[in-house]
Amino acid sequence: MNADSAAAAVKVSRRRLLRWGGAGLALGATAAGGAAAAAVGMSGDSGPQTGDAVPFYGPHQAGIATPVQDRLHFAAFDVTTGDRDALASLLKEWTRAAARMTAGHPVGEGAVGGLPEAPPDDTGEALGLRPSRLTLTVGFGPTLFTKDGEDRFGLAARRPPALVDLPSFPGDALDPARSGGDLCVQACADDPQVAVHAIRNLARIGFGKVSVRWSQLGFGKTSSTTPNAQTPRNLMGFKDGTRNISGTDTAALDEHVWVQPQDGPPWMVGGSYLVARRIAMNIETWDRAPLKEQEDIFGRTKGEGAPYGREREHDEPDLAAMPADAHVRLAHPDSNGGARILRRGYSYTDGTDGLGRLDAGLFFLAYQRDIRRGFLPVQTRLARSDALNEYIRHVGSAVFAIPPGVRDASDWWGKELFA
Repeated sequence: MNADSAAAAVKVSRRRLLRWGGAGLALGATAAGGAAAAAVGMSGDSGPQTGDAVPFYGPHQAGIATPVQDRLHFAAFDVTTGDRDALASLLKEWTRAAARMTAGHPVGEGAVGGLPEAPPDDTGEALGLRPSRLTLTVGFGPTLFTKDGEDRFGLAARRPPALVDLPSFPGDALDPARSGGDLCVQACADDPQVAVHAIRNLARIGFGKVSVRWSQLGFGKTSSTTPNAQTPRNLMGFKDGTRNISGTDTAALDEHVWVQPQDGPPWMVGGSYLVARRIAMNIETWDRAPLKEQEDIFGRTKGEGAPYGREREHDEPDLAAMPADAHVRLAHPDSNGGARILRRGYSYTDGTDGLGRLDAGLFFLAYQRDIRRGFLPVQTRLARSDALNEYIRHVGSAVFAIPPGVRDASDWWGKELFA
């Protein structure tokens, strides 16, 4: 480094220190795209390791049709500031940080090498790790538009009609502490530490403007968006998501997942709508059920995953060959007016329930073009008649509008919403 470069670096660090000491909450907010930020890669060498990075910029947010990664850290946030400009500024900062982390870079000036008297811009636990196909997907909940009858940020008139509040379904046992949220961030990666690092840093950047409402770690993807890939299994031992929408099926994505120009509002075109449901499984009871009963409940064989009356997993189902209350029969598009959703669920285990039983289940994530034509009719039918309901409980729920992708470095999450 020459003398001029060294002086510039010192100037940046001094300015960052002043920002830390005077503002308290603005750590690392503005340096994310600068030359100083580009100086250190995640591994501390001359550049980031990006061989397994997923592109951040594009017409749609990554983490939806993207091939499903192995791990998840999902977080819902409450906005604690009442300042619209401060919220927009945070979304810009989050976008810059996300672009860097998904490429394998540290946030801002990094975790090391900065001014010793100031907290580092990056928490550092991903130093030396590859990007691990990290994707970060952001969404806006109904309460961002109106909460307790209040138009908090002047956005009430811009709430999409498709972002509906879900009704109370039969059997719901929703915990308010695990439901809702003004904002969400879905971090998916093949390394759990990379996913946790991403959520941690976004929460750190948002300190004083947002707070974590609830979060969920997930493992063992329970559905795939990759054609010809082995179908994953859920914690009940059955293959899950056999007929999921493929991430390469552009026609199906346009029809069922991506918001189209005629759908409105304009700021959502190219986006999607997310339903997140935390579904607890009565594992111990399920494990004592006879195999035939388990297969009758799903309408598929446990080994091959073939629908009843067929031999192979991907054979066209004969719905009439299944019990009337079989899960596959009730969830099939032919039973729901053609409704389809793109699933990206994960299994979870969170210790015990306090009664000596596993707290385990499915963190269900479903993307669709319109919740009213996707999740809502399917779940209405399942909640009423699904034989699987004896073994599961929906204990958490949230819906979010997922805006379109970030086009380039001048764009940011929600830019059109706040325009």
